[in-house]
Amino acid sequence: MQVILLEKVVNLGNLGEVVRVRDGYARNFLIPQKMARRATDAAMKEFEARRVELEKVQSEKLAGAQTLGERLAGYQLKVVQKAGVDGRLFGSVTNADIAEGLIKAGFAGVAKGQVRMPNGQIKAVGEYPVQVALHADVLVDVSVLVEGDMA
Repeated sequence: MQVILLEKVVNLGNLGEVVRVRDGYARNFLIPQKMARRATDAAMKEFEARRVELEKVQSEKLAGAQTLGERLAGYQLKVVQKAGVDGRLFGSVTNADIAEGLIKAGFAGVAKGQVRMPNGQIKAVGEYPVQVALHADVLVDVSVLVEGDMA
């Protein structure tokens, strides 16, 4: 299926590009998330009429993500979880826990889907690097310090 991208999509294209994607990807993800629109003649004409407005919205989103990224860069989030004597956690620290901790720390706008954990869930006490993808162009490194609660 051919779609017009209404915003920049990682590994797919930029605003305004007409790309060919699988039908299910377009119907189930891109179109419902309002990231793309089916590439028909009417849709192309409407897109060209709204192009300036869409570019302005995208630049505002990018600017907001960059300012949040500057505040978030190098931040160390402290997470306390129940742990055993050997330092292993009862359970694990997930991307949802990290996103929740960042929101409580005053970084509103961070969703669990934006937190990327290179080694999967954290299952032991220690310090771990985590990336937060605030925008397709803004990727910030954050360190997560997991401390054990022996109580």
